[in-house]
Amino acid sequence: MKKEKIFQLTFAGLILAMNVSAQDSLKKNQLGEVVISASRSEKNINDVGRSISVITADDIKNSGANSVAELLGQQEGMYVVGAGQNPGMTASIFTRGANSNQTVILIDGVRITDPSAINNAIDVAELSLVNIEKIEIVRGSHSTLYGSSAIGGVVNIITKKSNKPGVSADAAVTCGEFGKHTQELSENIYLNYSLKNGFYASAEVLNSNVKGLNATNDTVTSTAVYKHANMSDGFSKLDWVGKAGFQNKKINIYASYKQTQQLADIDKAAYIDDDNYTVNFNRSFFTYGASYKVNEKINISYIGGLSSMKRTVIDDSSIVDAAGTFDEAYSKGVYEGRIMSNELQGNYSGKGINLVAGGGIYGEQMKENSFYFSPFFKDTISLDSIKPRSTTSTIFLHADFGGELISEKIKNASLSCGIRMSNHNIFGTNVTYEINPSLKVLEGGLLYLTYSTGYNSPSLHQLYDANRYITWDTQYTTGLTLGNKKLKPESSKTFEVGYKQNIKNMTVSAAYFNTEVDNVIEYVYLWDKNIGLDTLGQNWMRDDHRGDTYLNLGTMFTQGVELGISSKFSEKLLLSANVSLVSGKLRYKPSDIDTTQTHGNYVQIFGNGAFITNKEVETLGLSRRPNTANFSITYIPVKQFAIRADVRYVGSRGDVYYNSSYGPWGALDFAIHCNGSKRKSNILLERR
Repeated sequence: MKKEKIFQLTFAGLILAMNVSAQDSLKKNQLGEVVISASRSEKNINDVGRSISVITADDIKNSGANSVAELLGQQEGMYVVGAGQNPGMTASIFTRGANSNQTVILIDGVRITDPSAINNAIDVAELSLVNIEKIEIVRGSHSTLYGSSAIGGVVNIITKKSNKPGVSADAAVTCGEFGKHTQELSENIYLNYSLKNGFYASAEVLNSNVKGLNATNDTVTSTAVYKHANMSDGFSKLDWVGKAGFQNKKINIYASYKQTQQLADIDKAAYIDDDNYTVNFNRSFFTYGASYKVNEKINISYIGGLSSMKRTVIDDSSIVDAAGTFDEAYSKGVYEGRIMSNELQGNYSGKGINLVAGGGIYGEQMKENSFYFSPFFKDTISLDSIKPRSTTSTIFLHADFGGELISEKIKNASLSCGIRMSNHNIFGTNVTYEINPSLKVLEGGLLYLTYSTGYNSPSLHQLYDANRYITWDTQYTTGLTLGNKKLKPESSKTFEVGYKQNIKNMTVSAAYFNTEVDNVIEYVYLWDKNIGLDTLGQNWMRDDHRGDTYLNLGTMFTQGVELGISSKFSEKLLLSANVSLVSGKLRYKPSDIDTTQTHGNYVQIFGNGAFITNKEVETLGLSRRPNTANFSITYIPVKQFAIRADVRYVGSRGDVYYNSSYGPWGALDFAIHCNGSKRKSNILLERR
């Protein structure tokens, strides 16, 4: 099959910010190679048997990136759909081929999700570069330390702390044009005040506005489709954050509040504009934490967070023809979510041993209220009476053992292992574990193996959502609701082998991984078991439909190879490159179906249109998981001035579209996009 080759060349030239600093306090003392996300304790990155990337504050400045999504999309093993595209575009992250809701996003160790979304995945476009000290990325299953969703990996965004004593400030203005009559203007300002006694306070504001945005090139040729003469949309974003804390050699205490507001104009459908369709998103995120260093070996810490978000989607009456006729339809959906997280952790560090133990509680809530009106139809949906919510309590233990515990002769060998027990108020107890031996070879080299298990909890929508189409609550023949409270968590097994080597100012890494995810949650149609498959939907006087719901159905397999290199030739010249190759498939067995939930009816998977009857079915290839390669070179001739060039390669990838030929109602499909053409890629194999 011919491969798609997309090369993106970007010159992030003149990465220039106006900086004001009374005492040059922006020269922060970086932690350098110390990371915390991989083991929940400070460790040198070269001693951790995991595939890790660290993006520092200096890296962010020199990158020319405008968002977290752009930065993540440049890392090996990560593909972010929507990154680098039009402002306001939804961005979904796929780490090592895992689904978009199988990567944990943290801010200062506190989980951030979207409980009102169908699969609980956060829109990565929500995350701005405001107040970031560094970003730590740990690829691979990590549920032992971080619980649900950590199948593909963990992204921990660590915010800024105190500077040198005194007042410091940083300001930047970005403006530009992309596309005809499309302008962007962004302003950012950061202030920090630190005292010698350890107290600090900081604030940062980012305001961004885009005008004249045309989301796509117009490819609609049908004269029957009305197109607005001015496909000119806009996007605005306001982020502000405040943080205060106190830190000395024994105590670290802080509190932070972040507010995100963004408004985007969206289209009616692909390539078709809508003049009155908007999405307004707001999130408040409050985090807090404290730690106490008992002595040189023992440290106790506590972190927590509260978050509330609200998304309002309005589609007002729109013009539908050249005569100026309005469709007289109005819809409004309000989707709300709340998160609560609290966790206590203890660390012990001694010669040849490092222990981490802790526990906590995590809760989510959601609300949904929507309204639709037209001259012919009126519909109101509310989940207020259901009150969707979930609570998870956890305890975990993780240990790192060095070979010197046994003998100095094997001090280059080490073993990490851990276990976590989680209890969900709906599906019950879940246990995950990992084992991670490593061996230092050569000078600055580390060879490691990892076997780990992970899990991903069903979202509130998948558990609770009522069927809005048939009797509003249940399907009239089966009693099924769209939400399924009998869902089990998705569970994974991951094997990884990797090697990383430091050679002076150069780091080289390579890794192979293989992941199997069972109990994959799929949205399905159910059809009357008493009707032949070849006649479903062919009699308009007969109702063959038996409900829509979510089921644990199928297994997802992914495997891949990652290669990375970074080098600091001098203080002025930096180079980095990475390559990621990933492949995957889905397998469905009739024996996976719980017939007590389906009442024995036919099961059709909405994601690919396949009917699961008496044969095993495989879907070869996964949508939106391309092979990628990134290369960047940065030249810094003088302080606060950098010239950067990026080259990006994106291989063949499947993109989702609706195929009306699949079953009575149609289903999703995906196609390979190559040089402007589209080829079907969803290959179904049946095995008896």
